[in-house]
Amino acid sequence: MIELPFARPLDFEHCVTCESPGEGHWFVFRGDQLLVEMGPLERPSDDLRVKARPAWARLPVRGQAWLGSTTQRILYLGELNRRQCWAADVPKDAAAPEGMSFEGLRTLFTVLEDAHFALAGRALQLVEWDRTHQFCGRCGSRTEAHREERVRVCPSCKLSAYPRVAPAVMALVRREKEVLLARSPHFPPGMYSALAGFVEPGESLEQCLAREVAEEVGVRIANPRYFASQSWPFPHSMMIAFICDWVSGDIKRQEAEIEEAKWFEVLQLPKLPSKISIARKLIDAVVEEMRGNTNAV
Repeated sequence: MIELPFARPLDFEHCVTCESPGEGHWFVFRGDQLLVEMGPLERPSDDLRVKARPAWARLPVRGQAWLGSTTQRILYLGELNRRQCWAADVPKDAAAPEGMSFEGLRTLFTVLEDAHFALAGRALQLVEWDRTHQFCGRCGSRTEAHREERVRVCPSCKLSAYPRVAPAVMALVRREKEVLLARSPHFPPGMYSALAGFVEPGESLEQCLAREVAEEVGVRIANPRYFASQSWPFPHSMMIAFICDWVSGDIKRQEAEIEEAKWFEVLQLPKLPSKISIARKLIDAVVEEMRGNTNAV
């Protein structure tokens, strides 16, 4: 099994309700930024969106009353190594306590402990879900949290709202000694990645893969092979990556979605995504295999 950031730690036990609240790890968010104790921003970053990473960072370990009345919501996550884990949400204008600061998860990648970083991704998604489902989408009544499972239920019409997960496929297309990479207008300058898009109702992953590639770059593919999947908390996706082969067609980019798309030889690649993402893992694995085959010839 391929290990990726944001995967659930093996020693984490999920739970919705805590019968005896006590000291624990706290995942406190202001918007999408996590509250941490951290050192100076002096470590280099492989992410073009992040200028530098802190020398060190750790979660606050506190009791129940330390945040006072500033919290907008508190969710129990479960236990990590038998220590309670809590998620909380504070207003966007909330100041960080002395000695702490709010930082985005991209900045904290490789700095926080792996298990804490993974749970931060889970906590961010659950906080955002709870924040945006306070009222019923059918009748407008205020929803209520369920004690036994992670769901908000409308007491009036009984509509249930579970945490949202949006499946998206990722395609790395191969052609002889080349891979097809593209860049979105939102990418940092010079960065390219694999193609990706959300699954639509009524289609399989394989159908979505073929449709997205055809729509975004105008080529036909075949022989899709599953690579791996990754929970992606920006804001609540499940990325499902595939390798596939080019069949026919020249690149015709979808201008609204794709700024540029090119075939790259595996020995001459552009700037790539950070190792936080499955895209980088996918590209690195395929390129390593193709370079090996090239050297063998």
